[in-house]
Amino acid sequence: MNRPGDDGTADRPRRGRLTVYLGAAPGVGKTYAMLDEAHRRQARGTDVVVGLVEAHGRAATAAQLDGLEVLPRRVLTYRGSEFTELDLDAVLARAPQVAMIDELAHTNVPGTAHAKRWQDVQDILAAGIDVVTTVNVQHLESLNDDVESITGVKQRETVPDHVVRDADQIQLVDLAPEALRRRLAHGNVYRAEQIDASLTQYFRVGNLTALRELALLWLADRVDDALTSYRRDHRIESSWPARERVVVAVTGGPESDTLLRRGARIAQRAAGSELLAVHVLATDGLPSAAPARIAEQRILVESLGGSFHTVVGEDVPTAIVDFSRGVNATMIVVGVSRRSRWREALRESNGTEIARLADTIDLHLVTHERARAGSRRPGRSSGLSGRRQVVGWVIAILGPVLLTVVLSDLRDVISLPTQLMLFLAATVLVALVGGLWPAIVSAVVGFILLNWFFTIPTGQLTISEPENALALTVFVLVAVGVASVVDLAARRTTEAFRARAEASALAAVSRSVLSADDTAAAVVARLRETFTLEAVSLLTKHGSGWDVLAKDGIRPALDPEDAQVVLTVDDERVLALTGRVLPASDRRVLEAFASQVGVVLEQERLRAQAEQARILGQAEATRTALLAAVSHDLRTPLATIRASVDGLTSTDLDLDEADRAALVRTLEESTARLERLIDNLLDLSRLQTGSVRPVMRATSLDEIVPFAIEGYLPGAVMLDVPDDLPLVHTDPGLLERVVANLVSNAVRHARTGSPVVVNAAVVGGDVVVRVVDDGPGVPDEVKAHMFEAFQRLGDTTGAGLGLGLAVADGLSTAVGADLSVEDTPGGGLTMLVSVPLAEQGA
Repeated sequence: MNRPGDDGTADRPRRGRLTVYLGAAPGVGKTYAMLDEAHRRQARGTDVVVGLVEAHGRAATAAQLDGLEVLPRRVLTYRGSEFTELDLDAVLARAPQVAMIDELAHTNVPGTAHAKRWQDVQDILAAGIDVVTTVNVQHLESLNDDVESITGVKQRETVPDHVVRDADQIQLVDLAPEALRRRLAHGNVYRAEQIDASLTQYFRVGNLTALRELALLWLADRVDDALTSYRRDHRIESSWPARERVVVAVTGGPESDTLLRRGARIAQRAAGSELLAVHVLATDGLPSAAPARIAEQRILVESLGGSFHTVVGEDVPTAIVDFSRGVNATMIVVGVSRRSRWREALRESNGTEIARLADTIDLHLVTHERARAGSRRPGRSSGLSGRRQVVGWVIAILGPVLLTVVLSDLRDVISLPTQLMLFLAATVLVALVGGLWPAIVSAVVGFILLNWFFTIPTGQLTISEPENALALTVFVLVAVGVASVVDLAARRTTEAFRARAEASALAAVSRSVLSADDTAAAVVARLRETFTLEAVSLLTKHGSGWDVLAKDGIRPALDPEDAQVVLTVDDERVLALTGRVLPASDRRVLEAFASQVGVVLEQERLRAQAEQARILGQAEATRTALLAAVSHDLRTPLATIRASVDGLTSTDLDLDEADRAALVRTLEESTARLERLIDNLLDLSRLQTGSVRPVMRATSLDEIVPFAIEGYLPGAVMLDVPDDLPLVHTDPGLLERVVANLVSNAVRHARTGSPVVVNAAVVGGDVVVRVVDDGPGVPDEVKAHMFEAFQRLGDTTGAGLGLGLAVADGLSTAVGADLSVEDTPGGGLTMLVSVPLAEQGA
């Protein structure tokens, strides 16, 4: 057994405490306040050191360093310049009680232990040293985009929110925008040459006001979290109205939209308030509202800036009040009851019950169109098949009669209590078979027969003994009670099966929506299969008629008027169901299918838009590249040609033979380059329009490769193609263009003085032509994009448009060859063109 401390925990230092001075903008006084705290702590006898402080030339801040121990900074050299950073090792070696470290979000110069200063602070805290630091609200990661939209300046240095949120203490250094602008104008923040630009740009009153609000709201959220933790730790259940939180109770009914909008208006009256919608599910698991309606109200809440919550509770008012207390709500919004007044006389409404339970939480009752209108209860369904109910009615009538006939012969043997039990058993049998109403009829018939035939005096509907009267009364009550229980169990069983079937169907719908692989036709087919319909069709309005978007089954409806059931998908589309009329209990799942159809159609529309945007993007990229080609890549050789021609034809220049030869060589090179660029552009255009028509025939590589390497300086390309290679099946002219482009690309990237090697060999049923260079090569992740048009892959020489490999790849495919790439051993790139043998091609 380990002794206490054997694991090293006894010697582990406590974690230091972090204090953060938070400001809305530079210049509010964070560093000054931090150093002021350093003086106060030092005066109390605390060992305080200054790890790093950025005074930014502010005299008042620099004066605060007097009397404090300041640790020397670490000096680093980066890209020829010297920088100073926090010396983390020096702080840890000094091991003070408190370290003052400015600018928590700062990015360290490469060469330090961590990339960010907040990571240095974490190490110092882990060593048991308290840290006091500063940060501006614009450096918080979660607010980075908001700050950019306000100020137009993107902050490159950020700190994760949790670092500041987990601080032991956060001090807000607040300053009114006008006061900060005065401080800036007096030169207390920036140098004189920066003041005017700052006042008209970042430090505008609107910017500062918005940043100040961001800081206050962010800190308010942190304080609210602390308050929630305090209430939870101290088990305080009553609501503390620290900030406005409006809870709206939604039922899924049409009046819930009114309640949500009213709740949103109430919440908007106070800055920083929250809107929460809550829907209570019954503990039996059966939904109380259509899922489609709940989904619509969830979307409405989110569009109003609120959040939607679902809780499970046996008692709706209690569940709503418990939820409101849990979120520290200040107001509950509920609708006026839909019950009629006589029903409310029997049981108080949810609003009244919530008001009784809410205690200190305000209650806001909202009237609506359906208030006091009364809610129509659904008809009572037996849950049994029609055949069973018919059999139950037959047994209910004939069973007691037959039992009376049998018991009449045994009247002297069987007493009245036994007769009562037998008639009760017959009633239970009827309830099991036929349900409630046949069982009640059986109990009444049994009561009459028992009274007439077996209760003294017989032959009369009178009872002489009170005990017999009590027995018959109990018989009827027990029979009716048992029948009710059996009928309820049957209905619950049916509802459970239906709920399970609905859950399975809705789960399938949800999976298909999440996978985003469904089509409208697939959803229509699944709907027909789920409800065993004859046909289902998805129709869309087209002028005065209807068009079919998708259909499944035989004889689908081509017009909503021809369908038994019509489901609205949106304003323009409907689902038409034929085959049978579906009960209202199937409406929830039907609406879910209709919602899924809408989602699928929207996904298809978005995919079509994305594809169109991709095509337009490609066209735009091509257009931009072509414009760049015309403006630069084509103009460069033209300018060189013009200059060379002017030099050769000028009468003002006295050129010797060497100069003339140099100009002629430059003219030839520029002309060849221009010819290659135009050929590549034309080839790419032909490939994209599908106008390349190769003329395939058996030919020798000797007729192709030597012509592809013409025009290069001696020694630039080394040819190693055997004379005895078999014939290949290709278009000689197009294959020559392929090899020429590959050689041109290799020569451009090969090391100076190192030749490009072109060789060929038979591999399987192909002749493989290899173009080998020893240049820088291409990373694996870039190889997949090598053959795309206008890809220069780091080539900054300006020697081409980045079309050579794209043209080579397209022409290779046109002539039935395969173009691939592999690394050259020792460095470089090898391009491989696999051309089918003439025998294989034939």
